[in-house]
Amino acid sequence: MTTTDQWVSPPARIADPDEAISADELRLATRNHGMPLEGLRYDVTPPGLHYLLIHYDIPDVDAAAWRLRVGGHVAHPLQLSLDDLRRRPRVTRRVTLECAGNGRARLHPRPISQPWLDEAVGTAEWTGTPLAGVLREAVVLSDAVDVTFTGADHGIERGAEQDYRRGLPIAEAERDDVLLAYEMNGQPLPPQHGAPVRLIVPGWYGMAHVKWLVDITVLDRAFDGYQNNTSYRIKHDADDLGDPVTRIRPRALMHPPGFPDFQTRTRIVEHGRHELTGRAWSGRSAVNRVEVSTDDGASWAEADLDPPPSLYAWQRWRFTWDAAAPGRHVLRVRAGDDEGVQPVDAAWNRQGVVNSHAQRVVVYVR
Repeated sequence: MTTTDQWVSPPARIADPDEAISADELRLATRNHGMPLEGLRYDVTPPGLHYLLIHYDIPDVDAAAWRLRVGGHVAHPLQLSLDDLRRRPRVTRRVTLECAGNGRARLHPRPISQPWLDEAVGTAEWTGTPLAGVLREAVVLSDAVDVTFTGADHGIERGAEQDYRRGLPIAEAERDDVLLAYEMNGQPLPPQHGAPVRLIVPGWYGMAHVKWLVDITVLDRAFDGYQNNTSYRIKHDADDLGDPVTRIRPRALMHPPGFPDFQTRTRIVEHGRHELTGRAWSGRSAVNRVEVSTDDGASWAEADLDPPPSLYAWQRWRFTWDAAAPGRHVLRVRAGDDEGVQPVDAAWNRQGVVNSHAQRVVVYVR
């Protein structure tokens, strides 16, 4: 269903040059929180600190009555309860998730949507059963192309009424590391993180990790639904079809040093040597370098980088900064993987996605 009623949000648009954050954007920001950057100290993010994006409402799902339908282009359709999934092989994977729109609010002009700064990220231990085993039992037919995943959350987005639904190519869906997850950090999934079951697709941006999962449908064609063909596309004008958003590009974040001013979050540190620390990650390959600048990107020096705890989990880095000169300093950090390094500044696109720019932290040395 598509509607043009006046109470429906208008087509995607770009903010005017001097347009302030709107009440609608503030309302989204209060529902969808980022991870406080001091959360970078944890190897595994506590669920309440992990970033959160809820497209519509948190659905009221009764775990005892919940069923997962598996059908479409398969020989043996399935209907599975939570207990059925728990009886299957149990796997735990540490995976970093990042929203595709992370950094959107820093773009100029600003795409109107969830106004993320840098904090739309988190790392958790996800426990569940491999999706590949379920697909094998259903017997996917040989000419399958895509698999769609439908959540229980329902709403309207840019005039299109829908259940949240995403598609994956069959080769990605059949990877051994894709999970039907029912636990987060050793506990049952919290409601806001997709209880009772969500999809975990290691390496992909967060839009692929469908929450409140109720249906898996195998298709013999490419999925053409809203969340694949309209949303989450790298576009530069309204009529541009764009490229699909898939794997996470490399990014590093710094645990801001010292202590903050309440409103501006500017940091204050004492004169002397400071160990800067943070995390870096990529969904394409392991991060192989992190670089820090203490002069707003004029020069860069390599940080010490820990090996990855697992293929798709963030890595710790550290760098010693001699804060010898009092006054204002701008610190920046960037990461690289086998395919390239983070840009210093974001590359603009209409939806404000995959803008993996180098973080900027303003510090006053006293």
